Amino acid sequence: MNAEIIAIGTELLMGQVVNTNASFLSRELSSLGINVYHQIVVGDNPTRLAEVIEAAEQRSDLIILSGGLGPTKDDITKQVLAEHLNKKLILDKSTMEKITMYHESRKRLMTENNRLQAMVIEESTILKNETGLAAGMFLTQNNQFYVLLPGPPSELEPMFIKEVKPLLMKKNQNETYIVSRVMRFFDIGESQLAAELDDLIEHQENPTLATYAGKHEVTLRLTANGSSEEACYLLLDNMEVSIQKRIGSYFYGYGEDNRLENVVADLLKERKLTLTAAESLTGGAFQSQLTSISGASQYFKGGIVTYSNESKKEILGVSKETIKNEGAVSAQCAIEMAQNAREMFNVDLGLSFTGVAGPDKLENQEVGTVWIGLSVKGQPTFAKEYHLGKGRENNRDRSVMSGLELIRRTLLNLPIHQKVFSGKKVE
Repeated sequence: MNAEIIAIGTELLMGQVVNTNASFLSRELSSLGINVYHQIVVGDNPTRLAEVIEAAEQRSDLIILSGGLGPTKDDITKQVLAEHLNKKLILDKSTMEKITMYHESRKRLMTENNRLQAMVIEESTILKNETGLAAGMFLTQNNQFYVLLPGPPSELEPMFIKEVKPLLMKKNQNETYIVSRVMRFFDIGESQLAAELDDLIEHQENPTLATYAGKHEVTLRLTANGSSEEACYLLLDNMEVSIQKRIGSYFYGYGEDNRLENVVADLLKERKLTLTAAESLTGGAFQSQLTSISGASQYFKGGIVTYSNESKKEILGVSKETIKNEGAVSAQCAIEMAQNAREMFNVDLGLSFTGVAGPDKLENQEVGTVWIGLSVKGQPTFAKEYHLGKGRENNRDRSVMSGLELIRRTLLNLPIHQKVFSGKKVE
């Protein structure tokens, strides 16, 4: 089966919104063994959208349209497709009830155009929208499949996974099973990862390998096909052995939606350990990221942001001599911040961040110079130096990720890639 993705929205063409839906859908379709040969973005123009649909029908079995299902005048997707297929739009009562209840529960006036979200193409299978109001649709005509999905990723992704994917699996049944595995890596760039696996990628047949550069990390998708799921998993396991031998020291977990903070949170919960953080250049970003996970109170007891030198001395108790002689951007300052924070909150681990986010130098230190300290109860406190050398937000984000990785490696007794500085203040 060949598929085509059509994203509808003038805001996409103008660059006001990034089309993340296309990459998500392509990954999901690939995992089902469905080829995606074309991706199209078209504005909110009925004539051009009809032209794009007609062209897609000449080359694709499955046409997925995202966006344009809302209540405003520029939401034209189902109207254009219905006219193109010579079908009527009808009211879906269950969707209408949901829309009505939504407005009543929030004591909002429901205008007539809200009914548009409950209008669906006749003879289509209704796709439930668990996180929004607009109904999705799945329909077949002339041996072609059409899928209509809402534009917001928070609505599109769960609708595709829970509603569309099972339907496509039934339509695309064959004797070949396709299984994918996503491996996640941190502290290695996509180019280095590809170089380390060059011969495997060059001669790939089954499984196939594909690298993807994410925000400060890299993912590797392995896809195998075989006569059974067991055969596919065996192929994936054998390939992973080769990968782990080469770059396993950078590997941190599996899964499309997994993140480094989730892995660290799971480790802390499994070991019943508690954590605090003292942040300077990151300004609370580490604590925000960690507490974005449900149940964070099990392991995170609180933290502190000491952005100025005065607050480092007065609140955290960093010594005046350290600030004067070593500077705030130093190993010793990071060590005292980490250890004093751990003692202040009476927890098992204390993490600290101090450095130069940018755009200007600080204490004659280059932009991107960062020290991260880690204090583990019963062990010597240490700090590690990083030279990130990018823009301000990049340096802050990368610092947070590096702090998470430092915790993960320490808890798993994994080697830390660079030398660390053990300070004067230890237990």
